[in-house]
Amino acid sequence: MTVLGVDIGTSSSKGVLVGDDGTVLATAVRPHAVSRPRPGHVEMDARVWWDEFVSLARELSESGAPVGAVGVSGMGPCVALTDEAGVPLRPAILYGVDTRATEQIARLEGELGRDKVLERCGSVLSTQAVGPKIAWLTEHEPEVTARARRLYMPSSYLVHRLTGAYVLDHHSASQAVPLYDSLAQDWYAPWARHIAPHLELPPLRWPGDIAGHITAEAAAATGLPTGVPVITGTIDAWSEALSVDAQHTGDLMLMYGSTMFLINTTAERVLVPQLWSTVGALPGTRSLAGGMATSGMVTDWLRDLFGAADTATLLAEAERSGPGARGLLMLPYFAGERTPVADPDARGLIAGLTVEHTRGDLYRAALEATAFGVRHNVEAMRAAGARIDRVVAVGGGTRGGLWTRVVSDVTGLDQEIRSVTLGASYGAAFLAAGALGAARMDAWNPVRERVTPDARLRCRYDELYELYRRLYPATRDIAHTLARHQRDAPAT
Repeated sequence: MTVLGVDIGTSSSKGVLVGDDGTVLATAVRPHAVSRPRPGHVEMDARVWWDEFVSLARELSESGAPVGAVGVSGMGPCVALTDEAGVPLRPAILYGVDTRATEQIARLEGELGRDKVLERCGSVLSTQAVGPKIAWLTEHEPEVTARARRLYMPSSYLVHRLTGAYVLDHHSASQAVPLYDSLAQDWYAPWARHIAPHLELPPLRWPGDIAGHITAEAAAATGLPTGVPVITGTIDAWSEALSVDAQHTGDLMLMYGSTMFLINTTAERVLVPQLWSTVGALPGTRSLAGGMATSGMVTDWLRDLFGAADTATLLAEAERSGPGARGLLMLPYFAGERTPVADPDARGLIAGLTVEHTRGDLYRAALEATAFGVRHNVEAMRAAGARIDRVVAVGGGTRGGLWTRVVSDVTGLDQEIRSVTLGASYGAAFLAAGALGAARMDAWNPVRERVTPDARLRCRYDELYELYRRLYPATRDIAHTLARHQRDAPAT
């Protein structure tokens, strides 16, 4: 019996068909683009998520292998508001890359209390939080919130379209700050009524729980059998962590994707304002997480600027550029920054640029900038008391070798790379397999290689990291002024 896993990501949707022993039988991808209607606004139509799921399911089911369960995951936390029938009322507002709700963050902090939010929810209000984005819609699009009755994220929207169920997993809910009580592990009614009085918040399940079964209508659309169980699913980064067995206390997952995400599994809540303390993907687990607003998004942007150059060619040129990118230093804050800076008005910067620099130097500087950001987050985690015993890398950025080596060289961390690095879709398939019976990820996905830091480069990268840390405070005021100019610019 096979299982199907589908993940809705920032730049594409991915599907995988997996055998009961973890063997990947087939994969498919549907690239897509998000909408950026104004500076700081990042959106996507939820109906695209369903259309791409249907397309992926039909392609992957052509193999003829019977699908016994379906797993889903997706980017998040997102705000997709619908009416009582689940019909989207506007494009979904995406996770922390959407920075529109800064005024609502400040207002809600004043009303609820920053420390009280941290204690109850595990995280302070930030651009990652759901509550301020709902408040923004109430203020700017009251006709939408007046009609809104349900809140979806990509995984829960797919579950609804497949089964008719209206549910959300505990982990995703724990990122819906300040609507969820991380201690009680339930919705916090006083703050939910204060921010979203019209919404019927979904019943909560764990990501691996069966949410429902495929309806006749969904079967006709997707080609999947009627009655097949569908798991509740979760946010992509936590599904990525499951896909590489990074779910034990002391594990740190590094997700190399459009954004860089870090998840440290902890024995108990670790509260620190600069990071996110969440409920884990599995019952009884906790996480301390960090996320950079960009990583692969910057390298994709550079590749487009270079005329859609081949990635392998750019990596080879970046390799030749060498450590330090021939005197270039980049701040990767091209969409603001999430943790630990927590500054939606931070902006990208390339320092040291001359007419002699090449595209390989720029590409190398982008890879190193991500590595410096990872080091900054890791230092913040350790300063908060988190334990990091094992680091596991996953995602598209692990291919090619250079990026993971740069991160190890900059951070001093060893990294495991598993045999399958597909990421969230594979993790969703694993949870689906668990719904059919026991499945062990260490058997599904063994270690393929280990990346170790080059001790000869440590002093060089320590010096560059010190400059990196000085660059943001030295240019912050200028970046904030320019961010204001960008918000005031006419919409394109």
